[in-house]
Formats: sequence, structure tokens, C-alpha cells
Amino acid sequence: MISAARDPSLRIVTLLCAAEVLAMTGFSTYPALLAPLREAWGMSGTQAGLIGGVFFAGYMAAVPLLSGLTDRIDARRVFACSTLLAAGGTLGFGLAAEGVWSACLFQAIAGAGLAGTYMPGLKALTDRADGPLQSRFIAFYTSSFGIGASASLLLSGWIEGRLGWEWAFILCSGGPLLAAALVLRALAPAAPAPLPQPARPLFELRPVLADRATLGYVLGYAAHSWELFGLRAWMVAFIAFAYTLSPGADIPWTPAVAAAAINLLGIPASIIGNEIAGRVGRARYILAVMAASAALACLAGFAGPLAWWLALLLVALHFIAVMADSAALTAGLVVATPPMKRGATLAVYSFFGFGAGFLGPLAFGWVFDLAGGRGTLAWGLAFASLGLACACAPLAAWITRRKAKQ
Repeated sequence: MISAARDPSLRIVTLLCAAEVLAMTGFSTYPALLAPLREAWGMSGTQAGLIGGVFFAGYMAAVPLLSGLTDRIDARRVFACSTLLAAGGTLGFGLAAEGVWSACLFQAIAGAGLAGTYMPGLKALTDRADGPLQSRFIAFYTSSFGIGASASLLLSGWIEGRLGWEWAFILCSGGPLLAAALVLRALAPAAPAPLPQPARPLFELRPVLADRATLGYVLGYAAHSWELFGLRAWMVAFIAFAYTLSPGADIPWTPAVAAAAINLLGIPASIIGNEIAGRVGRARYILAVMAASAALACLAGFAGPLAWWLALLLVALHFIAVMADSAALTAGLVVATPPMKRGATLAVYSFFGFGAGFLGPLAFGWVFDLAGGRGTLAWGLAFASLGLACACAPLAAWITRRKAKQ
């Protein structure tokens, strides 16, 4: 077995995975504390969903600049500077958020910070680690997102139970600063491009969307992100609801711990899914997985009245299906994109993906309110709204095939 010390590429991917996990310590703090914050601030489902979704609106607004910059300057520098936004937004939430609009402001700032760490971190990886194992390294890196989300859930829930929700945000703001120190100290600057490249806009929609292959991955990622981030935003609250329907049951995990464990299941699902996609064909695999996740979304949402462990099982199966195409989508896009255009292409990819990530939690909350704001029917229909995007995957595939014939 090759050690990280002997293989520079393995060392790089390990370092960047660790940095991304640290940069995400505040990522799940709001979802972990959604239930107590809804009660404290008297929020409707739509308002709660807005706060959860606006994080990704901040990401969507910042990613064209921050990811596009990585085609011009070392992604390592973009990553390190962006951690200040992630830390500032999380810290500001804990110190100054007093309701929906102030919470939205700080969530948007934190989301902008993620825009400058997640895809720029991937660009830093692909600039330094190429060759036949690059697709696997990308799968490892994208799977570290799940580790970061789970660690944030556990840390936030643990701190809130001892010090209150304000301190959960304040203390979780330290992780991004540690990530910046790690990247600046341990990651060597990227080698300069061998030839100067002509200046291009940082954000180019038309060239990316005009290419059939990249258009398919962009639309697929948007559908994936709608479902994934909507599920992550509301998972802890749904598990808490399911627990209330099993009074007297000896449940060994709090909702936050259960959600963190479910998030960790996405790591092998994503890595193994990428390996399967490479063998059976990415397009065929991704469409099959999206159809399965859409069906499981409808089942999981109506699972509340079942035994608590069965509700957790169905949510876990749904999450595994959602994550099973994550690395396959991103690795496919990177492989299909020339290295000198990856920063701009990843900017468009993230713009649409995290734009859908903003809409998913918001649509969930809106449907939840529309269906009464409580009870099994409301949760079931809200979960079905998550699966709707992936149920449209065959339409996206038809659009890309039609575009190829024109």
C-alpha cells in the first residue's frame, strides 16, 4: 500500500480533505439548531427554510468570482482568504443574529466563504494531482464534504446542549481559520502555467452550457443539490419529529447525532458510486440513481409514524441514494473540462448547483407550511418536493441529447 509520505498526490488530497472539513465546522450549525431556533424566534416553515437556503444564495453570488479567479491565481490563496468570510458569517450569527433577516445576512456571508473553499479546494487538488487516479482523488475530496457536514452537526449539537446556541456558532467559527493556517503552511504553491493564457471573463455561461457534456453535468448537479441541501437543512428537525411519535422508546441517539451518522453514510456511497459509474457509464448510472432517490424521498417523508428506527432507516437509504451520484457528477465534469478552463467551468457548475441548493430548503419549508405546518402529511409532501428535481433528470437528459443533434 502506498503511503502518503511516498506519494505526493495522496499527501495533497489528504491535506485538502482535512482543510475542507475544518472549513465546514459552521456549515451544519443552523440545521442542527433549527428546531430550537424556530421555537425561540417563532418562525414559520418558510422562514426557517429561507434561512437555511440563503446560505447557498450567498454561495451562488460569490462563486462566479471566487471559483473563476482560480484560473488566474493559485487556488490556495483564494481558499485561505475565503475562510475569513466563513468564519465571519458564523461568528456574526452567534454574536448578533436576532431574527430572520439578521440570520439571513450572516448565513449568506458564511455561504460566500464556502464558495471560496469548496470548489477552489478542488481546483487546488486537480492543479497538483493528475494522472489515472485523479477521478478517485476527486471522489475522496468531494466525500470530505460529508465528513465536514457530520462533524459540524456533532460539534454544534454538543456545544448547544452545554452552552446554548449562540456559543455553538461562536466556537464553530474557529474551524475555517485553522483550515487557512493548514493550507498556507502545508500546501506548496502551484507551479505556474507553462504558457500565458489569454484573458477570459471569470464567469462564462454560454461556452459551458453550449457543450453537451458539461451541460448534462451542470443540470444533474443542480437536481442533486436541490435534494441534498434540502434534506440536510431539514433532517435534524424531521428526526426530532419522528422521535416525538415514539413516546417512551429507548432511543440511543439525539436527532443531531443520528443525522451526523446518516451524513457519514454518504462518504462510501459517493466513493463507491464513482467507481461503479466509471464501469457502467456515468450517464446511465446517474439517471438510475436519481430515479431511486426521487422515489425514496417520497417514502422517507411519510415514515414519521413508523417505529423510530424504521424512520431512521428510510431517511438513511434516501440519503445514500442522494449521495451515490455526487462524486460521479463532479469527477465527470472535471474529466470533460480542459485544465485551463476548469476554474470557470466549476464556477458555472457551482452557480447552478448551489442556486438549486438555495431553492431546495426554501421549497421544502413552503410546501411544509402549505400542507399545514405540522403532522405526517406536511412532512411527507415536503420530502416529496425534494425528490421532484431528481424526478426531472430524464428531462434534463433529453435536453442535452436534443442539443447535441442541433
